[in-house]
Amino acid sequence: MQTNTPPRSTIRLTRRGRLALLVTGAVVAGTAVAVPLLTLADRGAQEKTATMVIPEGWRAGQIYDAVDKALGLPPGSTRKSLEKAPLRLPNEAAGNPEGYLFPAKYPVRKGATPQSLLQLMVDTAGKKFNGAPVAAGAQRNAMNVYQTVTIASIVQAEASTKADMGKVARVIFNRLNSGMPLQMDSTIHYALNGDTARTSQSGDRIESPYNSYQRMGLPPTPIDNPGEAAMRAALNPTPGDWLYFVTIKPGDTRFTADYNEHLRNVAEYNAVHQGAASGPPQSSSPLGTPAPEPSGR
Repeated sequence: MQTNTPPRSTIRLTRRGRLALLVTGAVVAGTAVAVPLLTLADRGAQEKTATMVIPEGWRAGQIYDAVDKALGLPPGSTRKSLEKAPLRLPNEAAGNPEGYLFPAKYPVRKGATPQSLLQLMVDTAGKKFNGAPVAAGAQRNAMNVYQTVTIASIVQAEASTKADMGKVARVIFNRLNSGMPLQMDSTIHYALNGDTARTSQSGDRIESPYNSYQRMGLPPTPIDNPGEAAMRAALNPTPGDWLYFVTIKPGDTRFTADYNEHLRNVAEYNAVHQGAASGPPQSSSPLGTPAPEPSGR
């Protein structure tokens, strides 16, 4: 005898995609602002069960807001809960969950709390990041796992497509190894808590440990929560000598080791987008200005 399946209803709130045209490395922050996708399934007389989807590249603050909404809590509740009950995180994170709230679909069961949901994300990240292959890949790149997660978070913010992630990761490693500052706008956006890729030219002068124009090396923490593709790129960057890149248009990102060629690419971007209010180009060097030369060059 066939029984009727209870109806399923889906609430979808559209995610604004990466608007970001950037000057430093690119898609930075397509920091899309969205709310979790909730799927409500009736199970007879039982309570409704929901699932929450965390997109790749969301920052911790966005996830806190999403958890508040998923649990029907007043804004700011999840953030405040962390002050009372810290999460179990790797020692290197020093209590900051940024980078370890793994993007995935999570069940929101009866009795769920901000602490239980966030810890589930952290535990999922632990399963993804703590395996021997990840540790070996990080060591091969002269990094530890936390630094690799930090690189993956920049890749997640900067790459306009998954196909470009390996090349963006290589630009990061090449700049680090050449003694160049990263000059990634995504790190500036993080310092300013920006939600688009539009960073004013004065943004690169802010005093912040996340100012990768003024400070050498990696930022002190990840700048978002990267997905598996970005993590794979950080562990296995595409071979190449690139130091610069600019996205002329979607699907057309130009990578080069030659600064003059990079300037020509930026000029082409400007010609294509002249008069458009889309912001500066996605680029590893701001507004076409020269990046500091590697020492000895």
